[in-house]
Amino acid sequence: MKLFAAVADRLRDGLRRTQEVLSGGLDRILAVARPVDAALLEELEALLLAADLGAPTVGELLARLKGEAERGRVTSADDVRALLRRHLIQTLEGAAAPLALDQRPAVVLILGVNGSGKTTVAGKLAGALKSSGRDVLLAAADTFRAAAVDQLKIWGERVGVPVISQGAGADPSAVAFDAVKAAMARGADALIVDTAGRLHTKLNLMEELAKVKRVLGRQCPGAPHESLMVLDAPTGQNGVSQARLFHEGVGVSGLCLTKLDGTAKGGIVVRIYRELGLPIKLVGTGEGPDDLEPFDPKVFVSALLPE
Repeated sequence: MKLFAAVADRLRDGLRRTQEVLSGGLDRILAVARPVDAALLEELEALLLAADLGAPTVGELLARLKGEAERGRVTSADDVRALLRRHLIQTLEGAAAPLALDQRPAVVLILGVNGSGKTTVAGKLAGALKSSGRDVLLAAADTFRAAAVDQLKIWGERVGVPVISQGAGADPSAVAFDAVKAAMARGADALIVDTAGRLHTKLNLMEELAKVKRVLGRQCPGAPHESLMVLDAPTGQNGVSQARLFHEGVGVSGLCLTKLDGTAKGGIVVRIYRELGLPIKLVGTGEGPDDLEPFDPKVFVSALLPE
């Protein structure tokens, strides 16, 4: 059963701001039948860097474009656009990967800093899984923010998924313990565990998250089967640094990029993959309950630079 509906149009809408910057800039730069010379390359470099594609990707693209032009293979605006699309797709080759949901229960640990959209992703993913016919539980293990527990309960009611929780300030590992036990006892297909992004105590966040992972693994061998890091795409380089710290501290199996609809720098997706080398498993493109989808490089590039 398909987990997500085909949502190429939603992704295209979500990336409209970046698309307008890139397409509008390319129209301006390539409007006249200009030669691919130093002046054109300089303007193109500024445009691509403004979309936050990152210096390495932009440098490789310009070198490739210059070489193709010298060989007579790039002679028109359409040629430049086509080469740009091919290069981005090739750069993102290997970026997409499906969620690991084959185990029963499949335990998905949601990681990320506060404000990244972590709890919302947990709720949306639970809704998508339930809609696909799976029996799902949510666990409110971000106990250091009462609002996070309440928010997850609201999502649980919204998508019809039970939420395992304790009182505010409870031990997150205890919530994880109760949740995985409940998932196994009920024969659930999936358990989604929301976690803290910041602690309001002297405890070390990574140590706390590592403890949650150990508890899940002891109760359910192999768990968590996914450690999904939620990144707020508009934060750019800060998001890359956050993901690197989480990956070094507790291990990240894949990324979910959120708020792509709120940035004119959607090229950060390319930069994040290049710098981290972690698969991009999901992207969020809006506020609606269905605005979560698997990452597809070709669909992404097509939304970024329509043909």
